[in-house]
Amino acid sequence: MKECSMAKSLGSKGKNLARLVEEKACSKKFQQEEEQKRIPYLPKDCLTNILIRLPHSSLLRSMLVCKSWRSIITSLNFVHAHLHRSDTILIFQSWIRTPHIYYSSLTTRPPESPNSFSIEANYLQSQNIPILTQPNINHSEKSYVKFMEFSNGNCEERDYKISCLGMIRATCDGLILLDNRMKEGGLIVLNPVTRKLDPLPLGTLYPAHKESYGFALSKVSGVYNVVHLFRDELDFFHCEILSLGTRVWRPVYGPEPGLFGWLGHRPVFAIGSLHWVPLVDHSDYIVSLEMDSEKFHKVSLPTSCRTYDRILEMHGSLCFIAHEEMTQINIWMLEGLSGHAWKQTCSITMGCTFDMVPLLSLKMSGDVIFERDEDYSLYRYHFELKEMRRIEVQGKCPVPSNTYFTHVNSFISWRCHGEDAGFAVMEV
Repeated sequence: MKECSMAKSLGSKGKNLARLVEEKACSKKFQQEEEQKRIPYLPKDCLTNILIRLPHSSLLRSMLVCKSWRSIITSLNFVHAHLHRSDTILIFQSWIRTPHIYYSSLTTRPPESPNSFSIEANYLQSQNIPILTQPNINHSEKSYVKFMEFSNGNCEERDYKISCLGMIRATCDGLILLDNRMKEGGLIVLNPVTRKLDPLPLGTLYPAHKESYGFALSKVSGVYNVVHLFRDELDFFHCEILSLGTRVWRPVYGPEPGLFGWLGHRPVFAIGSLHWVPLVDHSDYIVSLEMDSEKFHKVSLPTSCRTYDRILEMHGSLCFIAHEEMTQINIWMLEGLSGHAWKQTCSITMGCTFDMVPLLSLKMSGDVIFERDEDYSLYRYHFELKEMRRIEVQGKCPVPSNTYFTHVNSFISWRCHGEDAGFAVMEV
């Protein structure tokens, strides 16, 4: 009788406990529904319009908010729209000199800073190479990939927290090409924002001072292409192209003998072509390679290109910035290869003689960033104000102009349209 009473008591307590749990769950659900009613609903188009105005660092954090936000940010339309809204920057490498020590594997490599990303370590992991058989890595000349961002007349140095051993060779639409130090003569394509990387197959091997790499997008195929221009032992220049779609190197006819004298200036991608200044000094023409037809052209310049003159991409056109007088800099524009008609659009008068090297044209304002060759200080020519102003950069060691590459922070992928962009999961 006593056991029966105890059983009834336990059963009653169990029912009461279940009722309390159910009531608590209902109360929580009611509170969530009330909270959701208080949060205003944003249509997808409106939310997209807000997100697309954010810088890449804010978008990386926004991707972690919810699945719907991540879906918007990683969509192909959003990625391309954000690319076109992102301003140009300067990307460069900061070399860290450390004692000459070899580390045999990933487990024994030196400690990295928090949330850092080693290109060589991730390359070895992507190739599924066992730790015990991984090659020795020399970390004595490691570099960090950084960038200079310009806004409101100021300049800030920022760090991707990406380390590498190879040199940057070319950039395009937020993608960069680096030497693959794990594979002699190879390349790695990388998006430093998403931290997605892929090794590229070997091409023709030549010393760095006898070759030039270009990186460009074909408007017809919508595929990124790597262009390799090199000079052989007989001083003849040759060209080969690798499509990131087929990932196969193939030779291209040209350039004609005598067009190139050196490969010191990096090519500039504009108006659907890659453009080189082919001579060290006093070059009267540039050499252009149309990416769709894959044909070389000789394009006359409006005036001779001298030591501190440069070609740049500006507002979708090719820009030639030349020091005409001791205190005057002229800007010429070329909108297409047909006709080869240059138009002078601006003349900058300086108060005194400066050797100003043009580095880039900002996409949004069109303002041009210069570097003074004497002390590596940065200047910005404001088209609206029609004046040159020095840019103060805090905490940055000056570096020469040939260290910088024109870049843009984007979520673009080199993979075929419709494929996953491959965003890496990271803390920011």
